[in-house]
Amino acid sequence: MISIFDLFKIGIGPSSSHTTGPMKAAASFADTMRQGGYLPSVARIQVTLFGSLAWTGRGHGSDKAVLLGLSGCRPESIDPEDAERLSAEIKAASRLLLSGERSISFDPLRDLVFNLERILPGHSNALTFTACDAEGRTLGEETWYSIGGGFVVREGDPVPPEPVVPWPYRSAAELLALSEANSLTVAELVLANETALRPQAAIFEGIDRIAAVMLACIDRGIHTTGQLPGMLKVRRRANSLFERLRDTSQKNAQAPHQAMEYVNVYAIAVNEENAAGGRVVTAPTNGAAGVIPAVLKYYRDHCPDSSHAGVRTFFLTAAAIGSLCKMNASISGAEVGCQGEIGVACSMAAAGLTAALGGSNGQIENAAEIGIEHHLGMTCDPVGGLVQIPCIERNAFGAVKAINAASLALRGDGSHRVSLDQVIETMRQTGADMQLKYKETARGGLAVNVSEC
Repeated sequence: MISIFDLFKIGIGPSSSHTTGPMKAAASFADTMRQGGYLPSVARIQVTLFGSLAWTGRGHGSDKAVLLGLSGCRPESIDPEDAERLSAEIKAASRLLLSGERSISFDPLRDLVFNLERILPGHSNALTFTACDAEGRTLGEETWYSIGGGFVVREGDPVPPEPVVPWPYRSAAELLALSEANSLTVAELVLANETALRPQAAIFEGIDRIAAVMLACIDRGIHTTGQLPGMLKVRRRANSLFERLRDTSQKNAQAPHQAMEYVNVYAIAVNEENAAGGRVVTAPTNGAAGVIPAVLKYYRDHCPDSSHAGVRTFFLTAAAIGSLCKMNASISGAEVGCQGEIGVACSMAAAGLTAALGGSNGQIENAAEIGIEHHLGMTCDPVGGLVQIPCIERNAFGAVKAINAASLALRGDGSHRVSLDQVIETMRQTGADMQLKYKETARGGLAVNVSEC
């Protein structure tokens, strides 16, 4: 079982696999040094990034994330403004406070190595930490893999045991069969599994917190102007798009598709915040963080029968779909391309919206299948290694597709020719066949053809 709170994690941008994951891994290595009693002897730490982390790490903030993690910071608790300030101070002084306790020399130009030639076998997103004493003796070394969506795995660690839940499932077919046999909706089944891990009140409180952070992110993005960080010099546009829409509304000249224009604004607002390193919710990744919030706000503000209970149903249902994609394929752009990020986010949002609008389990599965099917083969080709082009607009399209998928499913009876399991397996196979340069390396697609950037 993958918990809803594993898929939806509060953190900072711009990337769950390149920022959140490395920060968590670095903080865990610093904890190892402290808990093992090595902290007083550590004089130097060298960090080597491999594969996709090496190719696009600077653009995705991996260098800053490592510095912050070694300093004891965590993505779920650090303030984005503090993150910028602290990383700048470390680079300027060439020193950091390891685990928040021991000051050591750390020169990013010397101690942060981007290995562009090697990919480790565990995953394309890999980083190795080596701690040495003043005489150069190795005190500890660990290799970590950032496997997408902020999930990290330390090399050599045993696979944790599966939690005991009342309704375990490994496929959509099993999920639907269990739900039917026990007269449960998908959301009710997921909630029953979650309550095996924590009290129901804590689950609802956590969901409400996630929703609030998402909606606050939209609001910040809409009301913030200026230029996004990085060499592309991309200007924020959510604010201007929103203002034009509002002006049109005040003139009583609404277009029939105006709700979709607002959805575009909501998604763009979130991913501009993400690109700027702001507070976002991994859903299921940071690169795809705008899809689900945009569809959530569409449900809350544009659907006449929306409710608080519907919002919770939305998240519980979306989590079921996200867990199936992670278990049976991937949510990592470095592993399967953007079909595993925007495609999965679209599928989750489509299923969640269908459930919130009263759809049957069959219609939910149909909506999820449509959402992924029409993202199959999507590459991950960030220009300049930044999560800006084509990532920001791509979230807007993913959100609109999710609403369309839900609409199509709700107009049907839940029966359809292609199953969600078949599409997830196709995504896995397509990702395996995809050339490496299209998997978050900035070595193919738009990343090489938009040369003026």
